[in-house]
Amino acid sequence: MAPSSIPRRPSEARERLIRVATELFYREGIHAVGVDRLVAEAQVTRATFYRHFPSKEDLVLAYLQSEDADIRGAFAAAEQSGAEPRPLVGLVIQALADDVERQHTRGCPFINAAAEYPDASSPIRLRIAEHREWFRATLEHLMTAADLPDPAEKARILVLLRDAAMVGGYLDGAKTIRPTFERTARDTLALDPPQPS
Repeated sequence: MAPSSIPRRPSEARERLIRVATELFYREGIHAVGVDRLVAEAQVTRATFYRHFPSKEDLVLAYLQSEDADIRGAFAAAEQSGAEPRPLVGLVIQALADDVERQHTRGCPFINAAAEYPDASSPIRLRIAEHREWFRATLEHLMTAADLPDPAEKARILVLLRDAAMVGGYLDGAKTIRPTFERTARDTLALDPPQPS
């Protein structure tokens, strides 16, 4: 294998910056966290920061890309589980509820970022729109495979319910919101109730 074709390992400093940004941006808000804080908490120099991210906006895009990659990975794992399409829809609903309760307890990172970037033509908002379109299209594909009627509308409904659950989980508590989200999603999609474990 030629040296130029050997895959390069991601920079440890770059990965650390993305990890720190993911934690701080999600917990405190993007505009509330400055470059100095990111540099200090990631234990890198400003020069290292700007070598990897020419601007803070580039780091915000990397943060959103990381969140997107996590969700895509979860969908890929679900599809490889071998579940039949209809039960898989139920598993996706359960996974979305798990996410609201365990991981994204302060709302949706994409909705939160959109609130901080009101210009719909900004690179941040375009990245968010791309993620949301992928999410909706993936759900539509899942609804089609499950032979649910009007899969495009069902996908839009599930996106809307998930958005509401993310916001409601943050404001009212995930344990309060979760059963309502799961029941409403199953009822709307005309799925059988989950079987007791």
